[in-house]
Amino acid sequence: MIRVRVIGAAAGGGFPQWNSNAAACRRARTGDPLAKPRTQASIAVSADNDHWFLLNASPDLRQQIEANACLHPKAGLRSSPISGVVLTGGDVDAIAGLLTLRERHAFTVYATAEIHDILDANPIFEVLARDVVARQRVALDTPFPLSVPDGGSSGLSMTLFAVPGKVPLYLEGAAEPPPIVESPATVGAAITDGHRQVMFVPGCAQMTDALARRLSGAETVLFDGTLWTDDEMIRAGIGAKTGRRMGHMSVSGPGGTLAAFAAIDARRKVLLHINNSNPILLEDSPQYAQVTAAGWEVAYDGMEID
Repeated sequence: MIRVRVIGAAAGGGFPQWNSNAAACRRARTGDPLAKPRTQASIAVSADNDHWFLLNASPDLRQQIEANACLHPKAGLRSSPISGVVLTGGDVDAIAGLLTLRERHAFTVYATAEIHDILDANPIFEVLARDVVARQRVALDTPFPLSVPDGGSSGLSMTLFAVPGKVPLYLEGAAEPPPIVESPATVGAAITDGHRQVMFVPGCAQMTDALARRLSGAETVLFDGTLWTDDEMIRAGIGAKTGRRMGHMSVSGPGGTLAAFAAIDARRKVLLHINNSNPILLEDSPQYAQVTAAGWEVAYDGMEID
């Protein structure tokens, strides 16, 4: 069995975003049940309900731990069921939460060499004491076991694979927009218990034939749902970049996620990493109705998938 718990479903900034006075964010702040607040994107997975592995460590991680009882300490004066963290990118909203886990708790950080290089280059991450927190470099397209702290098997294994994306914003140069490429700096994750497979792709700039083949047949796919339309933030007056410029597909449109998945055979499809400007966050919107009619679910904090 693979148990998945969505501990954060929103894109960077969360929903409501701290400095947004947009109508949707105002609805979320007032407790509107059709505009559920969401923290920044991350999931937790387990095969035994005792050992949990986080996929990405968002800046909201402390809040997410407290909101999910499965991640609470359960033994002794200090303990945690968190056995590892898998990073799918080096963006702030994927790695900043590692700083929350600095109280000498044993776990493993799994990531590609390129993502580990980002951590190694910033001395602030040395608060994760290397004599306690292991840093395991993972090659693309190579299955590896997710191990519990004593080295035993968790019952889960994982494979990381490149998806179209770009370097983190803080590593962009000042001159030209960074290219969209497939590299170990932006990856998806395939999680399996040996029988079923869950795919986690929180950031993807475009669908490729190879990626479509990889996703087809998965029990569950959690996929990038950042923006509804590519120019959404420009039209709303809250940004100057398209979704593709930021490394994300749009949900709608000819090259969007709904169209791309029309030929992909996945049993359950879930959108996450949803920007506060995306109308699918509002359950009374026509866009929300459109995605659900197409067989998709919109992730929310606390959502469970078994």
